[in-house]
Amino acid sequence: MWKALIIDDEKPVRIAISKLGKWSHFQIDPPLMAANGKEALAVMREVHPDLVFVDMSMPIMDGLEFLKAASAEFSDSRFIIISGYDDFSYAQQAIRYGVMDYLLKPIIEDDLNMAIQRAVESICPDFRPSNEKKEETNLDSDTVTTIIHDYIDKHYSTNIKISQFADKYFFSKEYLTRQFKARYHCGIYEYVLQVRMERARDLLLNPDIKIQDVAQRVGYADNNYFSKAFRTYYGISPTTFRQEQHI
Repeated sequence: MWKALIIDDEKPVRIAISKLGKWSHFQIDPPLMAANGKEALAVMREVHPDLVFVDMSMPIMDGLEFLKAASAEFSDSRFIIISGYDDFSYAQQAIRYGVMDYLLKPIIEDDLNMAIQRAVESICPDFRPSNEKKEETNLDSDTVTTIIHDYIDKHYSTNIKISQFADKYFFSKEYLTRQFKARYHCGIYEYVLQVRMERARDLLLNPDIKIQDVAQRVGYADNNYFSKAFRTYYGISPTTFRQEQHI
């Protein structure tokens, strides 16, 4: 099944797209939603959606800023603009970021599903960018620790192992661990836990996201293991945390 993400600061628009799209027909899971570009980037790093609907006028991070960042980081995703008539000329600027289609508000069901079909037909299950740059392997330890730190920030929902960096950059696991701790004042796995728990805390503030889904989105296949990790980190269970937030 493919994955889709709807980004729009107007909740009615998000709901309209989610209702009008023939998701199961196109073998797409029910779409995820985000209210601005910054939130959407975090979601994309967790679930890697194949199809992304982008509103151009949003607070915090607008559509153009989002497309500039997201198209560079997720070159295999398909982006479709959601545009109002007043910002159509602004939306045209986004074409340089590989946008494959656009929809004008109010959303029309046939137009939406035609755009979805075109996007799905353009996706190859085994697609990999042919011009993807290879990372250098003869880097100094400071650069490698920076790479590890940045990689964790973007891929904390995956199974991260120190050995993958040790093998790639020809440093021992022990040496990389020492260098990372000296620079960031915590171990590599400690930092993975920190990033996961902080993201989990933010996701738990949204009552529409089930705790089990929060666990999966931050890298825990086992909900009990996630709950134990959260309790150990914050001294409180995910369920109790939500209750105390009056959610």
